[in-house]
Amino acid sequence: MDLRVRALQTVLTDKGYIDPAALDVLIDTYQTKVGPRNGARVVARAWVDPDFRSWLRRDATAAIASLGYAGRQGEHMQVVENTPDTHHMVVCTLCSCYPWPVLGLPPAWYKSAPYRSRAVREPRAVLAEFGVTLPEATQVRVWDSTAELRYLVLPMRPAGTEGLDEAALADWVTRDSMIGTGLPRPPVSADALQPA
Repeated sequence: MDLRVRALQTVLTDKGYIDPAALDVLIDTYQTKVGPRNGARVVARAWVDPDFRSWLRRDATAAIASLGYAGRQGEHMQVVENTPDTHHMVVCTLCSCYPWPVLGLPPAWYKSAPYRSRAVREPRAVLAEFGVTLPEATQVRVWDSTAELRYLVLPMRPAGTEGLDEAALADWVTRDSMIGTGLPRPPVSADALQPA
């Protein structure tokens, strides 16, 4: 599939139908700015607003739409909440159903056959490969996303974030934590990215 996409992109570029730089900007927008940032705002709101959290668990589609995040691939949403007893993970075993309005473009690994099959058969091993090791007592539940219903994981709010506001909390939420293959983590500061 990757080879076909690259071949198609090459042909369209050679014929002048697309500008690769414009395509890169569009892909970057969906991968890093639009989708995952939207989902992070949903999660952060749920962490600070108990009424919103309750609504999100009852009617995720409406609660998410109230923040302005709706549209194709996000029409039928359900939120599953991680707890100390249960960790949720999302997969689409048939193809790659994915909630674009809140997560952006699906990562390549999400669409891969190994992830789609192994997430169901050996979820703990898959989580370990993503760097997530859970206590043995924590149950792992795997949810199969479909065209009719897509899932968003509401990760647990990290300890030590009690003094943070909603905007600061959103920076802790990762795309992978909303799929269940990761955990929230402290944001990387701009200073840390500067060369020494």
